[in-house]
Amino acid sequence: MAATWFALRGCSVSLPIEPTEFDLLVRTPEGISRVQVKTTTFAQRNAWVVTVGHHPDTHSRKGQLQAYDPDEIDLFFIVDGDMTMYLIPCRALAGRVRVLLRTYQKYIVGNAHGLLGVPAENVAVTCQARARTPA
Repeated sequence: MAATWFALRGCSVSLPIEPTEFDLLVRTPEGISRVQVKTTTFAQRNAWVVTVGHHPDTHSRKGQLQAYDPDEIDLFFIVDGDMTMYLIPCRALAGRVRVLLRTYQKYIVGNAHGLLGVPAENVAVTCQARARTPA
């Protein structure tokens, strides 16, 4: 979804062939950006919560979550449970490992319903409904 979003805007997108800190390399008019892609379907306090941190050993998921280094990641492309897409500079997250996305509304870049070709009412999951659903 993230690669498609960038490609539709005329950006060249590359995928790393070896494990690395970023998921995509994107060539924009400003230069090359390293993009980490995240998704969430977890709602808390009527807002989507996304984990933007990583484990020291990504294969075992052991150890405390760590923030991504802004010298290694430039942007986060995030898709929430309502299919809203965000493009957030790493530095705007200021070392956080989890965030409430409603705090970052100014970084909304669209909604993925159009990319999927499915009417919004067929895919939408509201924060309110998720928050009321017992875990």
